[in-house]
Amino acid sequence: MNQWKNFTKGFLKDNPILVLLLGMCPTLGTTTSGINGLSMGLATTFVLLGSNVFISLLKNFIPDKVRIPAFIVVIASFVTVVELVMKAYLPDLFNTLGLFIPLIVVNCIVLGRAEAFASKNNVFSSAIDGLGMGLGFSMALFLLGTIREILGSGSVLGFKFISGDGMLVFILAPGAFLALGYLIMLANQLKKKLVK
Repeated sequence: MNQWKNFTKGFLKDNPILVLLLGMCPTLGTTTSGINGLSMGLATTFVLLGSNVFISLLKNFIPDKVRIPAFIVVIASFVTVVELVMKAYLPDLFNTLGLFIPLIVVNCIVLGRAEAFASKNNVFSSAIDGLGMGLGFSMALFLLGTIREILGSGSVLGFKFISGDGMLVFILAPGAFLALGYLIMLANQLKKKLVK
């Protein structure tokens, strides 16, 4: 039962974007469409899952003085795997996400979960935590990207449903802040209803 709570807390209770407000750089920079948001979220989920498992395995061998640099090296290794696979098999997506892929290394969500959870728990719990937080992050990015795509360009997942353009402000940075603000408000309302 405790494992289930570790998995589900990333979706609403401790969602990295909608509650903890972590990882704002990729959140605002990559969510111009649902596909971009989902792709960034899944790349981050892979890194979270892999680094949580690996750090949990090595936690007893990493000295306290070099804990954070060691975590960053582990995280950077998984980010390199994501970057090389994406560059080889999904070059268009890699070009779209660009600089945000290497920035996963310094994403507060990934480093925070390594420090707060993986370094203190067993491998299975760390894997569940990484998967739950990553999928919660992916869900929020996908929602934000889809909302911005619908309002900004009149399409869903690249399929146009109106002729012409939508409200272009939603494709730009101010639209990202507006849409994110409303999503956070809805998440807070949903949390209040679930607590009752």
